[in-house]
Amino acid sequence: MTLCYHFDTTIINFAYTKSEYKVATDDVRSEEKGLKESQFEKMQKYTVDYCLVPDIECSYDVRELCSVMKCQKKQVLITTKEYAAMSKISRRSFLTISAAASGSSMLRFAKSAEVIPGFDQTKTDYDAAKVWKPFSDRKVRIGIVGHGVCKFGLQFGLQHHPNVELVAVSDLFPDRCADMARKAKCKKTYPSLEEMVKDDTIEAIFCATDAPAHARHAILCMEHGKHVATAVPAFRGDVEDAERLLECCRNNKGLVYAMFETSCFHDDLFAMEKLYAAGVFGRIIYSEGEYCHPHSLGAPALGSYKDWRKKGCPMWYPTHSTAYYVGVTHRSFLDVSCQGTGLFDKDKRKPNAIGNIFRSEVGLFRTAEGGLSRMMVCGSQGEYLEAGRIRGEYGGFNKRFVGDRVGSKRYHEAIKGGLQIKKYALPPGVFPGGHGGSHGYLGDDFIDAILRGRKPRVDVIDALNMTVPGYYAHLSSMKDGETMKIPQYSL
Repeated sequence: MTLCYHFDTTIINFAYTKSEYKVATDDVRSEEKGLKESQFEKMQKYTVDYCLVPDIECSYDVRELCSVMKCQKKQVLITTKEYAAMSKISRRSFLTISAAASGSSMLRFAKSAEVIPGFDQTKTDYDAAKVWKPFSDRKVRIGIVGHGVCKFGLQFGLQHHPNVELVAVSDLFPDRCADMARKAKCKKTYPSLEEMVKDDTIEAIFCATDAPAHARHAILCMEHGKHVATAVPAFRGDVEDAERLLECCRNNKGLVYAMFETSCFHDDLFAMEKLYAAGVFGRIIYSEGEYCHPHSLGAPALGSYKDWRKKGCPMWYPTHSTAYYVGVTHRSFLDVSCQGTGLFDKDKRKPNAIGNIFRSEVGLFRTAEGGLSRMMVCGSQGEYLEAGRIRGEYGGFNKRFVGDRVGSKRYHEAIKGGLQIKKYALPPGVFPGGHGGSHGYLGDDFIDAILRGRKPRVDVIDALNMTVPGYYAHLSSMKDGETMKIPQYSL
C-alpha cells in the first residue's frame, strides 16, 4: 500500500510492504505552493492508494497532489488515526508521523497570522475524473510585472504552466525584482513595464501592478502588440480610463485582454454561470455580492505603491462583489443607489485624499434583466468574505442549487445532458491557489484563451461592467443615495 502525506514544507511517500516501510522526503517550496520540476517528475512515478492529511486541517495542496499522483481512491483523504488503524502501522512509526503532522500543523497556524486575508482561502473542488489535456504544445512567451507586498505576480501559476515560457519579470524595486526572479527561476529582468514592452520576444504580459495603473498598463501592453492580463479592478479612480481601455481593445481585437477576478472561479460562481447559461434559473430576480475585508482599528494598513489603498473608497474595489451578478449572467447594471458608513464617532472622521470618509458602502443596483442586486464592500469586523448568491425565476443558488418544479427539472436535465458545474482539472504543476482556489484557474484561462483565440473568462466588457458600477455607487453615496445612471459598454 502506498500513500502520500503532505504538509507545508515536506512530502513523505510511504511505500508499505509486508516487511518494511520505505520513506523518501522531498522538499517543497511552500511559499510558492508548488513542486520543484525534478521533484514533480519524480512524484508522477508513484501510484498512490490514499492521501494522508493532518487531523486538524487539509490544505489544497493535498487535493492537488492526489490528482498529480494518480490516487487510486479518487482523492479519498484520510486522517493519521484512520490510516494507522487500517494499515497496522507500528506504534513507533505512527507516533513519528503524528509528531511530524502536529509540528507542521502548529507551524502552519503560526504562519497563518502573517497571511494576507484571501490568500489563505485555498479550499476548492473540481471534477477529478476529468484529466487535463493540452490543447497545444506551443509555449506562450510571457512577462510578469509586479511582485509588491503580496508577491502577487507569481500567485497565478503562470511560471509553472506547461504552455508557458517565462521570458522576464519586473518590479520597480530592485530588491523585489531580484526576489521575484529568484523565486520564478527567471534569468531576465526589467526595471519597469515600460522597458519590458519593448522586448519583441514577449507575447503576453501579466500586470500585477498598482490598481490605479491597471488600465494604463493594459493599454501600454496592447499598443506594443501584446496580450495582457491585469489584476482587479480594471481601473481605479479615473472613470475616463474605462473609455480609453475599451477603445484600445476595439483597436486591437486580435489581442486577449483579461481581468483576473477571483470570484469568477469560486466553486459556487463557476456553477452559477454554467447553470444560468443553460437556462436553469430563468432571469435573475435578485442577487447579492459581498466583499468584506476586516481591518482592525489602529492597525497599519496593508502597504501599497504610493499608498494607493489609502486614496480611494470601498466601492472603487467592487469586483469581488459585482462578479456575483456580472460574472454569472455577463449582463450589466443600469443604475445604483448607494449608502456609506464611516466611523460612528464623527469627531474621528477624517476625509482622505479624495474626500472619502466611508469604511463600508452598500449599493442597490438595477440590472439589465430588470432585477435588483445588493452589492457590498465592507471594512467592518467579522469573517473575511468574497461571497454571493442569486435567486431566479425557477431556482436559486446559495452554496447549492434549490429550485421549484420547473427549475429542478431543468437542473436535472442539464446535468443529465452533460453540463459540467464543477471546475476542471488544472495542468500539472499548476495549483488552484488562494481566493477560493481561483488563482491557478485564472492563469490557465488566460493562456488557454491566447492559444485558442477565444474570449477569456473576464473580458473587457465584463471587466468594465464589474468595475464602473462601483465608481457611480460611490458618487451616489456622496449624494446620500441619489440614484445614478451607469454607462453601458459594448465592443
